[in-house]
Amino acid sequence: MMPEYDVVIIGAGHNGLVCAAYLLKAGYSVLLLEKRSVPGGAATTEECIPDQAPGFKFNLCAIDHEFIHLGPVVEELELKKYGLEYLDCDPVAFCPHPDGKYFLAHKSLEKTCAEIARYSERDAQKYAEFTHYWQRALGAMIPMFNAPPKSIIDIAGNYDITKLKDLFSVIGSPTKTLDFVRNMMTSAEDLLTEWFDSEFLKAPLARLASELGAPPSQKTIAIGAIMMAMRHNPGMTRPRGGTGALVQALVNLVTSKGGVILTDQQVEKVLIDDAKAVGVRVAGGVEYRAKYGVISNIDAQRLFLRMTDKSDIDAVAPDLWERLERRIVNNNETILKIDLALDEPLHFPYHDHKDEYLIGSILIADSVAHVEQAHSKCTLGEIPDSDPSMYVVMPSALDPTLAPPGKHTVWIEFFAPYQIAGAEGTGLKGTGWTDELKNKVADRVVDKLATYAPNVKQATIARRVESPAELGERLGSYKGNYYHIDMTLDQMVFFRPLPELANYKTPIENLFLTGAGTHPGGSISGMPGRNCARVFLQTKHPITQTLRDARDSIKSTVESVFKIG
Repeated sequence: MMPEYDVVIIGAGHNGLVCAAYLLKAGYSVLLLEKRSVPGGAATTEECIPDQAPGFKFNLCAIDHEFIHLGPVVEELELKKYGLEYLDCDPVAFCPHPDGKYFLAHKSLEKTCAEIARYSERDAQKYAEFTHYWQRALGAMIPMFNAPPKSIIDIAGNYDITKLKDLFSVIGSPTKTLDFVRNMMTSAEDLLTEWFDSEFLKAPLARLASELGAPPSQKTIAIGAIMMAMRHNPGMTRPRGGTGALVQALVNLVTSKGGVILTDQQVEKVLIDDAKAVGVRVAGGVEYRAKYGVISNIDAQRLFLRMTDKSDIDAVAPDLWERLERRIVNNNETILKIDLALDEPLHFPYHDHKDEYLIGSILIADSVAHVEQAHSKCTLGEIPDSDPSMYVVMPSALDPTLAPPGKHTVWIEFFAPYQIAGAEGTGLKGTGWTDELKNKVADRVVDKLATYAPNVKQATIARRVESPAELGERLGSYKGNYYHIDMTLDQMVFFRPLPELANYKTPIENLFLTGAGTHPGGSISGMPGRNCARVFLQTKHPITQTLRDARDSIKSTVESVFKIG
């Protein structure tokens, strides 16, 4: 007799766990199958250099949490009850500059403007305007993030009076609307040039905008400008115990509700019978039946192109296979990840060093052009390590539980190509990446960091370097893309991952998508998991769920009217 569950979820990343939690609360039995030996996907915290650095815990991918605070997941799932505690970062960013200036951003917008005003009064004033604009834009967009892209009732129900005011302040007149559309279509670089004069300010903002995985000059990626605005409100946090503590809280919740999580279970095949998903088969041949649905927390390309038969897909959607192969864009940019165990904190002697500067992100971004090189070279398959730009965090400054007393962990994200040009067919997975090469690149990255924090080398007890090819292997992500597919405007909302797959449903009945490759995209938010659960429930209980959504929508509107009134 094959084991049967109401729902089987492929991958126990944080979105898969969030989705499972909502379905368990709705009374479904749920099985999650995870290929690694630990759940969490890109959101794990692991003691990954146990021999040389016992007691040092590292976030292997995701680290700073902002997006999750734009949605109701933490409150609705009562994750505090299951052990989640968020620590606030303040200051939120520190970017030392070659000329001795530095950008220091606090959670408080006023304090940040005061820091900028030390070098430029005009830029300080413009920074306040810029931040207010993007926060209102964010307020207008949040209801769309927290709903399936094609669900008008859900989206409408998420607007309260404040968010409606935000929406109209951003698109209230034809001119404002056109301006907003243009801002969404332009590049971060053009936007920053339009607003600011000073390189010390533009460079870190360009670096944060590029966190979406594209050079600052790329059109349709100006939305990256919200990355800094979000650090003022809702603010930037990290779970005590690392990103993995969010996963642990979700695991506690899922298992307490009777959900089953099996690790070391690589799903090889989605079982499709008469255009309907009925279960999965894992490596080793065991099959699990799914009575009501199979939900994939992995990207659409791997799900369809590697785990289904083309004939099954062609029978219901003749064009889908080729569109998945050719239409989805990944620009070859991913991450070479460096983790350091240090026996003392980093020290930045040339920039008025204070230990609290190191609580948020440390950005090594010397100019907008420096950031541009770091990203556009990857697209060409070149490693931008002659003058590395990077995103550095010393998580133990905020959360001492991550390292032994007095010691520290350092997390370095360096953008690098997945496929190295001219090295096809060599190295891991034919990408050109070898152990020797990754360590040589890491040496250069650390050399650059040492020009700002000279003590980094002698303070290092141990280091772990993960090449883009290894990161792709570990996460199982296509071409090492931890966002599953690029976060450019042409692949967002109704287009993510493709218009016909954008509402978490697929042409195969009972086969659903969640995860970073679905709306609203990558990063730690839980929104794809929550939205997918809503679509699943609407599909299974169309009338009751629609009535419940309509009731909640009316209730939230009424409440907000009376709150304001």
